[in-house]
Amino acid sequence: MDIDMAAPQSYRKNTRRLIEVAQTGDDDLGPLKLLPGTWKNAEISPGIQDGRGWNVIALPFGGGQPPFRVLMNQYNEALMFSLVDKGVPNRGVTDDPDVNSTDQRIVTLDYQQSIHQIAAEDFPESGEKGDAGLAIHHEPGLFLHMLSHETEGLDIGRLATVPHGNSALALGKSEIVDGLAEIPETVNALAVGVGDDIENSPYLAPYKHFRDNRFTGVVDPNDVPGFPGFNPLDTTQLLREANANINVKRTTVLRLDTELQQAGIVNIPFIQKEADAASMQSTFWIQEVDNDGETQLRLQYLQVVMLDFFSPRRDGMPGDIRWPHVSINTMVKVAEPDPEQGKYMTTQSK
Repeated sequence: MDIDMAAPQSYRKNTRRLIEVAQTGDDDLGPLKLLPGTWKNAEISPGIQDGRGWNVIALPFGGGQPPFRVLMNQYNEALMFSLVDKGVPNRGVTDDPDVNSTDQRIVTLDYQQSIHQIAAEDFPESGEKGDAGLAIHHEPGLFLHMLSHETEGLDIGRLATVPHGNSALALGKSEIVDGLAEIPETVNALAVGVGDDIENSPYLAPYKHFRDNRFTGVVDPNDVPGFPGFNPLDTTQLLREANANINVKRTTVLRLDTELQQAGIVNIPFIQKEADAASMQSTFWIQEVDNDGETQLRLQYLQVVMLDFFSPRRDGMPGDIRWPHVSINTMVKVAEPDPEQGKYMTTQSK
């Protein structure tokens, strides 16, 4: 299957609103056109059949010294994009009689994300890391493609809702790259505002523990020689490792940030008081892989959510200590959207 990413977007000329089951390659979706369907963890390299999702987060740990623990998860994920809403109108207002229309048109693609851990470790040990199969995340939301009236070139957005009590709007830009797009190096999960002397700082001991004792989850290094484990000081290493020895023909890059323009995160009062989710940055790499002449679709992502708690910072800067919550995954598309599943949402009244 080859998708023409340069194809014109036909819906720009059609202002009729339409809700339908999404289809891979639909030009109206623009940079989102490869997302429709279900993405899951599957075997990508020999010996690692699942668990390509990795997560690191610092959590308050009452009575501990330091007063937090670092939790590492290995997980499986299902990410499903199913319905597209075309021609969504945002009404614009102008007094200029020469302007034909100031309305903005948006195409949206809905998604459901479900994550279950298959292994976890924390340090210091709390007894609360959870067992294999534990549900650790669920998120319904929308990806947006702005067809007109873009502001400062921002052509995509993401609306995310999380059962903890968070609602996020991230904005960003899309890009199409020939071949394999660069994965950033040395994205670390160290707390921000306490220094970076991991060798000598007792406060950073939980991070040093996992740097020196890599979390490998269910992966047996004897079965996968050279497997580096998940390193909190280089959280993207496993993304880069997953790209070894594959032929990526083209990559669609979606970069999204809650700190752009009027984007942001809203939290319920408890979260705002105790561990405020202050920002979220995420990058999605949609890869078209040449697999013996057939195109396989892969999806990688890096997401960093900043949590603010334990104030004040210790570096003289204002605000609370900031704790990166970093998640990565590498998935493949396993199914196209099911028309039967969406029929009740798309049926038009007569």
